[in-house]
Amino acid sequence: MSSAAQAHDETAVRDVLDRLYRAWAAEDPDAIAELYLDDATVVMPGAYRTGGGEVRGYFATAFAGPLKGSRASDEPRSVRFAGPDAAIVVSEGGVMMAGETSLPASRRVRATWVLARRDGHWRIAAYHNCALQAS
Repeated sequence: MSSAAQAHDETAVRDVLDRLYRAWAAEDPDAIAELYLDDATVVMPGAYRTGGGEVRGYFATAFAGPLKGSRASDEPRSVRFAGPDAAIVVSEGGVMMAGETSLPASRRVRATWVLARRDGHWRIAAYHNCALQAS
């Protein structure tokens, strides 16, 4: 992959994550689910979801309850490609609940995202997060 093509793909991959957090800010579970492949997996402490439909259901329930008014932050620390149609992103971030102005250390996470290009579009194939330990 040429450096220009890789830079273009990295921008496109980062855009998927940016779109996810814009959809989060809008509390739009449909827009979030559209970013996931039909066979995607999501693994978080205490939760396992598969596919865009389950992701949509999770966020619809969460935005009606505990995540209403929340804000998510996520900062990619690395983006690398496992081939022309697969990207791996490692990020750090977390969720600020309604009314919070800073992210509590107890809710900081490190996440791994796997994105796949299908039909010319990058989408989330897998997501996993765990508590961020201070090093």
